[in-house]
Amino acid sequence: MNIEVYCDESRQENFARAGEQAPGFTVIGSLWIKKENRPRYNAAISELREKHGFRHEFKWTKITPKAEAFFLDLVRFFFAESEENLRFRAIVLAVADLDAVTFCEGDKELMFYKFYYQVLHHWILDGNSYRIYVDMKTNRVHNRLRVLRDCLAKSNLLAKVEFVQALPSHEVNLLQLTDVLTGAVSARFYEETKSTAKLAVLEEIEGGIGHPIAATSLAVKKFNVFRFRPGGGW
Repeated sequence: MNIEVYCDESRQENFARAGEQAPGFTVIGSLWIKKENRPRYNAAISELREKHGFRHEFKWTKITPKAEAFFLDLVRFFFAESEENLRFRAIVLAVADLDAVTFCEGDKELMFYKFYYQVLHHWILDGNSYRIYVDMKTNRVHNRLRVLRDCLAKSNLLAKVEFVQALPSHEVNLLQLTDVLTGAVSARFYEETKSTAKLAVLEEIEGGIGHPIAATSLAVKKFNVFRFRPGGGW
């Protein structure tokens, strides 16, 4: 089976505060689809854009009362697809738990990509082929994506990890959908949003999963949330 994975993150800037005894979370999210379904999904999202007159890049921060109906339809589109076809996985990282000195010789960028590895590795299955797409960003070390791909390939010898590639999110509907779902996880852990439109989108997501957004077991496939804890556990 050929799988595509679209990845984005919320509040990556918190990695600059890694290890501080301070509140805050970073969330790395990933959207997993069968490659054969990509044209259909892009067409469906384009239809929603046309229906609601939303022609700009869509992301969590763009949710407004005027655009609320569009984002609610996006969430409904996500949940209308089976977990075998379309699923989401996120890792939630508390600022106080990010110890780059202990685990990454002080390299916070390396630590960031090690957590990217954790998001991806546990859902890579033997016999499948994977193409992984991330939003474009500037890295201090230029070959981070190649190293991430190589590490995933070496730890999943019976799967094929073809590449990890950066794409401009404003051109890729599925990266933008990943941003919306990732932003929702971040908003729920922060418990800070006052926007009625964002709260409506959160409620639509939580109605789809049947409970408030929170850490789930590894067995959950449709909307999986891993709350990282340095001492172990889920």
